[in-house]
Amino acid sequence: MFRNIYGMDLGTYEIKVFDKKRDYIWKEKNIIARKDKEFLYAAGDEAWVMFEKAPENIEIQFPMQGGAIAQFNDMQCLLEELLKKERPFSGGAEYLVAVPTDVTEVEKKAFYDLVYHSSARAKTVRIAERCIVDAIGFGVNVKRTDGIFMVNMGGGSTELSVLSHGGMVLNRLLKMGGEQLDQAIQNQVRRNMDFLIGRRTAEMLRQDFGIFEDATCTTIHVSGRNLRTGIPEHQDVPVGLVRAALKDPLKECISEIRSMIERIPPTVRDGVQKNGICLTGGLANLKELSTYIQESTGLEVRTISRPELCVVEGLRKIIQDRRVYKELTCSLLNEEHRWLR
Repeated sequence: MFRNIYGMDLGTYEIKVFDKKRDYIWKEKNIIARKDKEFLYAAGDEAWVMFEKAPENIEIQFPMQGGAIAQFNDMQCLLEELLKKERPFSGGAEYLVAVPTDVTEVEKKAFYDLVYHSSARAKTVRIAERCIVDAIGFGVNVKRTDGIFMVNMGGGSTELSVLSHGGMVLNRLLKMGGEQLDQAIQNQVRRNMDFLIGRRTAEMLRQDFGIFEDATCTTIHVSGRNLRTGIPEHQDVPVGLVRAALKDPLKECISEIRSMIERIPPTVRDGVQKNGICLTGGLANLKELSTYIQESTGLEVRTISRPELCVVEGLRKIIQDRRVYKELTCSLLNEEHRWLR
């Protein structure tokens, strides 16, 4: 096969692409900057540098929300800009896109249209269920496993999936991710300290403090705005405040995981009890998150060194095995999806 194949994981906050010809993975922030609401000013990592720092006439947007495409035109414009940056991108290539499972067929079609009608000039576009791709990237033999629980916690959503013998038994997409945790930290600091911090500062606090790991420091000196005086200043944010903010969103996620465990059919539950939970996604890097989930659910939780790349690594494995590529991917142009054409 001479035609190149690209595998795409279009996450809420990062786009990750595997290039088969170069055997190379690259990633960019899923963010766009427009000047005067029309002119494209920056895209990807360049726009991320401007986030929370841009002047009033430059608007920063995230085209993806909660794992789905919220602004199709902006997302297509962003994708085209990123494809221009990462050469060589040649016309007539094949594209494989990992899509969330618990979304409508119309939303899946949006992922297809995004790539097929872009400047990439794709020869074909195929899609694969993200939970299956995620498991393959983790190293799970999806055809032979008698039960595995996949938990993918990303920037804007969390996907819960139970897999068995190559198929999906249960699936749920939660609108809970790094964005919600960072917003909770911002709210907690504002209520308790009358201090306004940005989202990037909240993300830094989350990453540095974690959940309940012994911290080397009890406070972190951050910049923000004093809401009493309106003057920018620096204050020390205590670790307890950050962890208190994380408590409720994580409890809600744990409740959904427990609820899904209770719904697992008895024939699959034994396998899940034996194999446990595979934790992936960018949020899996949160300190002691795997320990927290394990203690809260009673199931063993495993993760990998770079969980944020698990899906795109799964795309790599699928693309490199032609037989698996045909079995686990599909086109939205076949008879089953004729009404979507």
